[in-house]
Amino acid sequence: MSALAIASIVEGHGEVEAIRILLTRICAELIRPAVYPTILKPVRVHKSKVASQEGELLRAVDLAILKLSAIESRGLVLLLLDSDDDKACTLAPALTAQVRNARSHVDFACVLAVVEYETWFVAGATSLNLFLSSDSLLHVPADPEAARAGKGWIERFFLEPKYSETVDQPRLTAAFDLPKARENSLSFDKLCRELEKRIHGEEAPND
Repeated sequence: MSALAIASIVEGHGEVEAIRILLTRICAELIRPAVYPTILKPVRVHKSKVASQEGELLRAVDLAILKLSAIESRGLVLLLLDSDDDKACTLAPALTAQVRNARSHVDFACVLAVVEYETWFVAGATSLNLFLSSDSLLHVPADPEAARAGKGWIERFFLEPKYSETVDQPRLTAAFDLPKARENSLSFDKLCRELEKRIHGEEAPND
């Protein structure tokens, strides 16, 4: 099976550093491929522009394609954004359709973290005792996405004086419970499924 290279598109400074850790952990702990993917430095974008301007989205995709062109592997362009107040079930298919209509030769996947990247930390918070107060486990919602528990929830229980996306997203990404997060977050499960399909060589999904 040929190796996979992943060029990500993210919106925050924290995700720029965290995405390599996240994808590496998912592969090592959940997928366990025979050949590990090459994870390239991501392209950073402003969500508001990408979500509202097709030209901005395609510009970011083209930059990701350029990165992949230097790697002799199958390539995946992965767009990872926070859903925020948007409905992931509406926005993700719309962005996917834009890219596939204009860049049909590219394997593209769009995953929106519902509600925020930090919501995945809440979904896997049982392993974050080094970062969160001891009473945080009493307040972990059964469905963090429905409860809209994200950055604000992390800040509420964070042990250090201030939560910094740039500093702390990579640290928490290296520590949160992946299986529990996948169980408690549909959007995190979506990311895992997108990676599994590519890594195991299945046909790229159309959802």
